[in-house]
Amino acid sequence: MKQKTIFLCSECGFESAVWYGRCPSCKSYNTLEEFRPKADKKTPVGFTGDKTSSDPVLLKDISLAEEKRLKTKISEFDRVLGGGAVKGSVVLIGGTPGIGKSTLLLQACANLSKTSRVLYVSGEESLKQIKVRAERLLSDCESLFMLAETDIEEILSASEKISPDVLIIDSIQTMYRDGIEMSPGNITQIKECAMAFSRFAKSRGVTTFIVGHVNKDGAIAGPKVLEHMVDCVLYFEGEQHLQYRMLRAAKNRYGSTNEIGMFEMTDRGLQEIENPSASLLSGRPKASPGSCVACTIEGSRPVLAEIQALVSKTVFGVPRRMASGIDYNRSVILLAILEKRSHIFLSNFDTYLNVVGGLKLNEPSIDLPAALAIVSSFKEKPILPGIAAFGEMGLTGELRAVSAVYQRICEIRRLGFDKCIIPYQDMSAIKVPQGLEIIQVKNINEAIDAAM
Repeated sequence: MKQKTIFLCSECGFESAVWYGRCPSCKSYNTLEEFRPKADKKTPVGFTGDKTSSDPVLLKDISLAEEKRLKTKISEFDRVLGGGAVKGSVVLIGGTPGIGKSTLLLQACANLSKTSRVLYVSGEESLKQIKVRAERLLSDCESLFMLAETDIEEILSASEKISPDVLIIDSIQTMYRDGIEMSPGNITQIKECAMAFSRFAKSRGVTTFIVGHVNKDGAIAGPKVLEHMVDCVLYFEGEQHLQYRMLRAAKNRYGSTNEIGMFEMTDRGLQEIENPSASLLSGRPKASPGSCVACTIEGSRPVLAEIQALVSKTVFGVPRRMASGIDYNRSVILLAILEKRSHIFLSNFDTYLNVVGGLKLNEPSIDLPAALAIVSSFKEKPILPGIAAFGEMGLTGELRAVSAVYQRICEIRRLGFDKCIIPYQDMSAIKVPQGLEIIQVKNINEAIDAAM
């Protein structure tokens, strides 16, 4: 009997019996790839026989006992996980090659192996290469079990013998299942291997970390359904030539997806940044046009970042618009608002926006500081010393209040700023830190007058 073949969209997970040049679901081109599910009915790889009962239970009888969590002793990592990794959960860590995924997990393994049995499976590096890295990181990994293998049957067989508490798979793109006529990294192999590891983790209560590489579009390589098969999806972001790294949760069944972890890449591995605001503002130029400090909220943590703008006369017929760390479409809207409402004509000027440190800011509160940086560069007038700002800007030029005002102004004052420009709002219930002057403005024109 001929084996059934389906086509799976790598962007949204849409399944089809026939191939389309354009996915009918997400409208993406050339994303449907061939997938051959297993036709045999034998016991699936990763199943250990401890099948849970499928009998329905009453909602009131379900226990709400707190899930047991494993602490990696890396506070930034534990924060993003929601307080630690839940026993039996499957965590997918994605990022571009060389960003530091393996380094982070090796450092976490050094801490976990002191109290738990940890098995680190590498499909990309030899055991000697990992040993050299561990010595460079000065990590105490003497009690860590290592295995260099890509066949999942061999990996799960070794796991049965060791019975680890934590299993590390580095990376899912190198794993394969014997019997599938597809090379490692293919959608069929990735999906089958991920399902096998997920079955093993759930049936044995083994906390599993899976490393996944990111493709050119910024998504984890493989089908989108891979993210649906795991409990937690973390993205390790940052530029390879910059020292700062950010760990962000895109999905977390056991915690918040708003928290971030900040790290600095050094010659001895990843170092935690407990005070990211001070690190991001270090080396900031004084009295320089085109620079403004913004305060954004990442999860429960206020973070101060420097937004820089460069406005220069264009030499072409059409001015250039570029943005790094800020949404490009949002930056174009800000330029249009400044032209219409503030009469700052930028149609003959190239405009560049950048967030220092490689940080990516998506919160609406960065509208005001970004606009002030643009105006400062255009007028060649620096922002007055000691000023930070935050606020959302509307299309009519008005400024809108944002959330977590108290946390923001406390962080601004802690970093030594004595003035803060914010949208007009009721401040009677907010205790302003001593030494900080709050300047409330209603529109962008008032903010420009107050800042320069």
